[in-house]
Amino acid sequence: MKYLKLSAALILLLLSSCKNGNGKFDATGTFEADEVIVSSELSGKILNFSVEEGQTIPKDSIVAVVDAANISLQKEQVEANILALSEKTADVSPQVRLLENQLAVQQSLLNNLLHEQARIQSLLKQDAATGKQLDDITSQVDVAKKNMAVTQQQISVQRSNVATQNRGILSEGKPLEKRVAQLDDQLKRATILNPVNGTVITKYAEQGEITAAGKALYKIADLSTMTLRAYITGTQISQVKLGQAVKVLVDDGADKYKELTGTVTWIADKAEFTPKTIQTKEERANLVYAIKVKVKNDGYLKIGMYGEIKFK
Repeated sequence: MKYLKLSAALILLLLSSCKNGNGKFDATGTFEADEVIVSSELSGKILNFSVEEGQTIPKDSIVAVVDAANISLQKEQVEANILALSEKTADVSPQVRLLENQLAVQQSLLNNLLHEQARIQSLLKQDAATGKQLDDITSQVDVAKKNMAVTQQQISVQRSNVATQNRGILSEGKPLEKRVAQLDDQLKRATILNPVNGTVITKYAEQGEITAAGKALYKIADLSTMTLRAYITGTQISQVKLGQAVKVLVDDGADKYKELTGTVTWIADKAEFTPKTIQTKEERANLVYAIKVKVKNDGYLKIGMYGEIKFK
């Protein structure tokens, strides 16, 4: 934002003439506006740029599009990497299925052994079998049960190992998803939106040019309300307050003035310059304070135009 200021000598001359009764006004200054420089946030070729100087553009309108094909390709690559993660994971089903089949065989063997154990126990009650036969079959039953327990443990270990391996692979997905979000954000920035309602003052680029991040494309300002930056003397400062309504006069032809109404919105808390450390009452009148007066623009006010203020 840039402001046009009167030189100190000119300010004093104008204020002195007003104070001496040779002028018609209490203060004078120049009109300015809050200017916003709109820049590209990405580097690339400007594919579309429909801005012209003097054009009035509403806020959030699309004014330019920067080529972001490379960012789009990066996003597709990351998305492909996310899909590829599922291909890297291991399937535990074949190993578990093999162990489960082995467990089924062991269960069948145990069932046979339990049946034989029961038969021998029955024969032993009839003195048709020996105690050694019962001990042998009982030992075989215990071995079969232990084998089944080992197989069940192998199934659990296999599932746990594969699950841990797959979690390590799939954990790479979260950072990749965040990367996709970052690229999405950059793709949104390829479309440049106008930040404020206003009129284009200066255009710095053209469609088809190569721009860089931070490089200015155009300057825009809201000209519906202008700011008259003026200066008052130390003796006038006590007569001005925030929110005060004042008369603003601008040239309207050779010897005529157009009268507008303005509102004081800012008063400097320090003098613009100080002649001496110790001042007389007369010298204190040479202190000047900057003030800002908001004036509704009827279409004729321009940046840099002179305006005069008369306190009501």
